[in-house]
Amino acid sequence: MVSPKYSLVVPVYNEEKNILELYRRVSAVGEQLDGAIELIFVNDGSRDRTLQIVRDLHQNDPRVSYLSLARNFGHQIAVTAGLNFARGEVAIVMDADLQDPPELIVEMVSKWQNGFQVVYAQRTQRQKESWFKRGTAYIFYRLLQHLADVDIPTDTGDFCLIDRQVLDILNAMPERNRYMRGLRAWIGFRQTSVQFDRPPRFAGKVNYTFGKSLALALNGLVSFSKVPLRLSTYVGLFAAAIAVLMALLVLYWRLFVPQSPLTGFTMILVAIFFLGAVQLVSIGILGEYVGRIYEEVKGRPIYTLAEVGGFSSHADFKQKLGSRGEES
Repeated sequence: MVSPKYSLVVPVYNEEKNILELYRRVSAVGEQLDGAIELIFVNDGSRDRTLQIVRDLHQNDPRVSYLSLARNFGHQIAVTAGLNFARGEVAIVMDADLQDPPELIVEMVSKWQNGFQVVYAQRTQRQKESWFKRGTAYIFYRLLQHLADVDIPTDTGDFCLIDRQVLDILNAMPERNRYMRGLRAWIGFRQTSVQFDRPPRFAGKVNYTFGKSLALALNGLVSFSKVPLRLSTYVGLFAAAIAVLMALLVLYWRLFVPQSPLTGFTMILVAIFFLGAVQLVSIGILGEYVGRIYEEVKGRPIYTLAEVGGFSSHADFKQKLGSRGEES
């Protein structure tokens, strides 16, 4: 196989209805580029025929390689695994549901050829998505941009082009709670965007449920902002101020309105519940950060691999793997 110039990394989870159409469109885009491509599928513990379809593509097209994770590790880890194995001068991350249009790659490559080292796709519209999903996404991205320690562009996902210099730095970063679009922004270098209208999913059901989206949002917020920790301090100070005010009110009622029912059991109960809620929220916020410290210090590999196809040799495979994962 000719050494690839462009590595396309595609995490897949139960995408049997989309893979062949994605392959067709990516192949058409590859003919417009000025170098060879490799297409790296990362099977994230799929339960349908996804892995078998990827194997068949690999058998028929040497440009197709694949990694099969030993279980479902999650989208961000699957992206990390694919980037660890990318061999091109450029890595392009995209989803398999075709909501990331492969045709946009040509414009991304043009930006890269003009000197930009990171080119991310920025969504201008979300077609056929509920008002709830559009609204929560709008609020989250702007809240994250306001609270994060780095400038994370709004309305961007993982669909992006990354230059080899940036990719090597990204692959060397050891953290396990990965929020790729935040890490991408943190690294720096020359970055720009290409805008597009996000089309609906080509086929199949949405794998990114509200719960998974919420977990990703919390991970991004905790990974790139210390504001939640400060917030617990501010809430504690606010609670202390309220407690002092309540004490003054109770003293006033005792002296000047002795018959007031607010000086009795009800006031005490409200105060206990209020302070208890503040304490539990603060402990919960602290727990999110402590939990991430716990994950980091355990030192486990980020992922394990059950099957690998399309890489030149076992030695090359071990070199690419390094400390990022383990062979099963």
